[in-house]
Amino acid sequence: MSERFWVFAYGSLMWRPGFAFDEAQPATLTGYARAFCVYSTHHRGTERKPGLVLGLDRGGVCHGRAYRVPDDQAGAVHAYLRAREQVNGVYRERRVPVDLDDGSGRRVRALTYIVERAHPGYAGRLPVQRQADIIRGARGLSGPNIDYLANAIEELGEAGAGADQRALQ
Repeated sequence: MSERFWVFAYGSLMWRPGFAFDEAQPATLTGYARAFCVYSTHHRGTERKPGLVLGLDRGGVCHGRAYRVPDDQAGAVHAYLRAREQVNGVYRERRVPVDLDDGSGRRVRALTYIVERAHPGYAGRLPVQRQADIIRGARGLSGPNIDYLANAIEELGEAGAGADQRALQ
């Protein structure tokens, strides 16, 4: 397993990483699934009208993207990710094994953010209609929640993660 600094992206980091990287590869994380299970009261909603964003929840498999960060940027990227992903503490920072889907057979340890089920920002598995109602009506500092959904659908289609699109239903 490579010990370089890798980041596993499964949501907005796929279409807007916001940091420099030397390599980006499609990747698979086993043991977690992507789901609209996190209330957003900052980026895609407010305290009064929370939005809904993707999180990694227990069980399943998630196809995403792994980014290899330049060695001299690792500290700055890690600090950037903490500031971006740890706004309200709903995610636990973890280094997890991910398989790079580039045909090389490489497995790397990558930093990612797993949803904390005990946190009040954890929405759980909401019915699809409830998810749609929340996403349709929310807006935060990063824009309308519906734009987040559109970006997720587009990115997952381009990444060939069609099976993961079930997480968007």
